[in-house]
Amino acid sequence: MDAGQILLKHGVLDAASLAKASEAQTNGARLDHTAVDLGLVSEADALRAWGAEVGMDLVDLESAEVDLSLLSEFPHKLIHRHGLFPVERRNGSVVVATSDPLNLYPLDEAGAALGLTIEPVLAPSDAIAKRVKLHLGVGSETIEGLLAQREEEEIELLEEIVTDGSEISEEAQEASVVRLVNEILIEAVDLRASDVHIESQPSGVKIRYRIDGMLHQQPTPQEINRFQAAIISRLKIMARLNIAEKRLPQDGRIKLKVHGREVDVRVSVIPMLHGEGIVMRLLDKGSMEFSLEKLGMNPDLRTRFDDLIRLPHGIVLVTGPTGSGKTTSLYSALLDIKSEDTKIITTEDPVEYQLEGINQIQVHGKIGLTFAASLRAILRHDPDVVLVGEIRDHETAENAIQAALTGHLVFSTLHTNDAPSAYTRLVDMGIEPFLVASTIEAVMAQRLVRRLCSNCRVPYEPRQEDLPKDFPWEEYQAAGMPIYHHGSCRSCRNLGFAGRQGIFELCPTTDSVRQLAHDRASSWEIRQAALSDGMRTLRQDAWLKVIDGTTTVEEVLRVTKSDRI
Repeated sequence: MDAGQILLKHGVLDAASLAKASEAQTNGARLDHTAVDLGLVSEADALRAWGAEVGMDLVDLESAEVDLSLLSEFPHKLIHRHGLFPVERRNGSVVVATSDPLNLYPLDEAGAALGLTIEPVLAPSDAIAKRVKLHLGVGSETIEGLLAQREEEEIELLEEIVTDGSEISEEAQEASVVRLVNEILIEAVDLRASDVHIESQPSGVKIRYRIDGMLHQQPTPQEINRFQAAIISRLKIMARLNIAEKRLPQDGRIKLKVHGREVDVRVSVIPMLHGEGIVMRLLDKGSMEFSLEKLGMNPDLRTRFDDLIRLPHGIVLVTGPTGSGKTTSLYSALLDIKSEDTKIITTEDPVEYQLEGINQIQVHGKIGLTFAASLRAILRHDPDVVLVGEIRDHETAENAIQAALTGHLVFSTLHTNDAPSAYTRLVDMGIEPFLVASTIEAVMAQRLVRRLCSNCRVPYEPRQEDLPKDFPWEEYQAAGMPIYHHGSCRSCRNLGFAGRQGIFELCPTTDSVRQLAHDRASSWEIRQAALSDGMRTLRQDAWLKVIDGTTTVEEVLRVTKSDRI
């Protein structure tokens, strides 16, 4: 649903104002919000247009009669965090005012909490804020008020908390702080966040969740700022870190259960200019599924990859930046080839997920158990398949090459921007080119693009001149299907996307690639040879996802660079 076109359609914005708002629109901001901020349209008029479009009434909340008995039953978290306000009971349902006609998930949550049908109406945000202050008081948005509705402890720590008895540790153990931290973690898991960022800013604490690779700021009450030190201390205690140390970076781990699902949380604390910043990486073991079927590979690429992971020996590399899904692809491959007559051993830093039937080793650099050292030991355990978490140095690369030469199939990862660069990277590490050429069987580069929500994606027919020059126009026309913008609905929590899928660049070591690697050719020359042999680039694979209707042109431009540069 295009906000600008809706305002234009209902006459609250003219074409010139729409162009001005579009020019000022920042990444992630909705155009109607930008137009209101610029003073091009009032919030009430914008809501009136939305109401006409989606079938919601605009109410005058300042003069409306409010059923105050609803306030005691209505979840206060939804009032303060999502800007909802219950107005009255009507024919067995509850009329609830909101200033965001697209954010329907909190309304569903309110209906579930009350056990009644919710009838949404629209009201400007300042009118809702006035009603909140009038009936709940200026200080109503306290942490205690936000959390008062949560009676059951939904987080279970799997390791015992140890405190040093200091004043700051006692503050961090106060019930309100404990419940607030639990609330942050529960919401992150519910939203499928991969990371939680708690940042210390001059204006106070900022909380952001990374969902499907994109950061989203979470609305928080001002009063959370006075709990900032206690929140950080509580998390440091949970991660078994030194709460008195505020000058050095620290890393820890929290093991907990949320809604009965085991979640592993990696905690990183770094001192910043205005206080300590915390980033938590959430590994939701209960929701993770490793399957080659669900990675998003095209059928032809999947067939070639299936053949590669069943080779008797050699090295298969997966490359890409942190967070590009390399581990997921490799775990999926291991589980696909796992059998009773195959011995699989991995060495990882860290072991992110425990896999049944696969022997996993946790690297401990401080005691000398490095990738290289563990790989030497693995080869004495009679494996058939070996996974090395990452080739970081010459020694690890040398041992991986040796493992391949002695009849083992080796999987590993490397940090390069594309697949052909992996051959030259290994040579740069000091590996002889003839060894690289004879042992590397294939390199697969990958990235992740967000998958469109199938419930709200919006079809459109683009003009060729509006698309990037490398867009495969002929393939798009041959498919005879529209491509899509993202929409907004309650099932995807108004993000327009639900989950991610991989885009892949598979470079098999063909005879021409093998010869160039042997001759110390540049990565550019290897790339040209691979393209001539039929390699599909990351960008080309991503365009196929657009034509299939599973992602957007904008998402491809965000994640990949043009092959023509």
